[in-house]
Amino acid sequence: QVQLVESGGGLVQPGGSLRLSCTASGGIFSIDGMGWFRQAPGKQRELVALITSRGSTNYADSVKGRFTISRGNAKNTVYLQMNSLKPEDTAVYYCHAQRLKRFSDSYGSDYWGQGTQVTVSS
Repeated sequence: QVQLVESGGGLVQPGGSLRLSCTASGGIFSIDGMGWFRQAPGKQRELVALITSRGSTNYADSVKGRFTISRGNAKNTVYLQMNSLKPEDTAVYYCHAQRLKRFSDSYGSDYWGQGTQVTVSS
């Protein structure tokens, strides 16, 4: 069974930093891409950042220059370094694995973590 486990959320003051981590487990053969999405109360889930297996990255305009996404050496872990946080960054952050293929799979599927709360407030 595939699991994506996030950590690192919490309460931080405006201008502060947090680092989110996500590790995928469960007989994984390969993962094409990993990323972070977020959902604020009353709003749709939106892309924050993506990173492919080759290291290419994509960011939402609202976080460019402040957030950095990276993958661990084992490729099943993704990080999101968030600097200069703003109150509008407050949301539940979800880890996403794109086209994750287990050893037992013929093709890959997408998976989501359960989410971690990030609150930016003074």
